[in-house]
Amino acid sequence: MQVIEKFVSINGEGLKQGELALFIRFANCNLRCSYCDTKYSFENPKYSIESVDEIVGYAKSKNVKNITLTGGEPLIQEDIKELMIKLSNNNFNIEIETNGSVSIKEFLDIPNVSFTLDYKLPISLMEKKMDFDNYQYVSKKDSVKFVCGSLNDMERAYEVITKYNLTQKTNCLFSPVFGLIDLKNMVQFLIDKNLNGVRLCLQIHKIIWDPNERGV
Repeated sequence: MQVIEKFVSINGEGLKQGELALFIRFANCNLRCSYCDTKYSFENPKYSIESVDEIVGYAKSKNVKNITLTGGEPLIQEDIKELMIKLSNNNFNIEIETNGSVSIKEFLDIPNVSFTLDYKLPISLMEKKMDFDNYQYVSKKDSVKFVCGSLNDMERAYEVITKYNLTQKTNCLFSPVFGLIDLKNMVQFLIDKNLNGVRLCLQIHKIIWDPNERGV
């Protein structure tokens, strides 16, 4: 497997925000979002080749129960399902951060796995790549994250949430494109739309550390 970096930190966003987590970041992505903050995972990526067993062994050595598999796009990584199964068999809590373009269906039977699916809004220029079938499979252990850069993005997120009844099926997160949108305006939008069940999710790792710092 193509591993860009491994590190222990707090989870900067999502349902386990603020909790300790071991991050495994994989190389390569099938999307090219306009605001991507991990271009180093696919632009001349520097990675090590590691086996599933090596990664599992590393995870065991860190004594951290939450593991986040991220990228890039982890679900296009060869052997990702085998890794998920072996981590699950060792009783880790596994979060998959996925860009929303890849089906999660084949992974649903693996215990201890949750998905944080991005929905790529207009600002990303990747909305046409979304796999809407995934909204048949998400549950309350998962979340759909809408990374917003404008009022137009938030309006589109509202349409998607309403159309697919997402607040009844799963957890919905509004996250800002860092530094691009006024957070007060995001709160006001939630109020104006009565968006009960939607959580404003800030990237707290970018508040604690320099926004461009890696390995945090």
